[in-house]
Amino acid sequence: MAEVYDAAPPVERVRLVKHLLGPLGVLSLVAVADGIFAKIRFRSGWDLQVRLEDLQNVRAAHVVALVDHAHQVSIEAIDGLAQLMLASPTLSGTAAAAMLVTALVNRARQRKTPDARDDETPSVPG
Repeated sequence: MAEVYDAAPPVERVRLVKHLLGPLGVLSLVAVADGIFAKIRFRSGWDLQVRLEDLQNVRAAHVVALVDHAHQVSIEAIDGLAQLMLASPTLSGTAAAAMLVTALVNRARQRKTPDARDDETPSVPG
């Protein structure tokens, strides 16, 4: 995610951060990346708006921390990252985004596919 964020143009960075912030409240963001995202969320109020100026001090490491936090709170936000990157010609053309999308899709498939061992019924000797 750090490489994707670093390679993304400013407009795409805004989209990525806005997507990740969507399901998260201000209080949950206070402890993430020294509160940098809480300030953005606080400033925007109920109608989440992320501006280019908001991201001047946001580094790739901050975004990685945000992804880690979002993963704990909203798996849908993480799953939506793949769709967001695929919808962007700029992001989808990077190797880092391709690898991240593949990992996200594989992770989503693993969550949806029950473990094969769960389907096995023990055989009773006859």
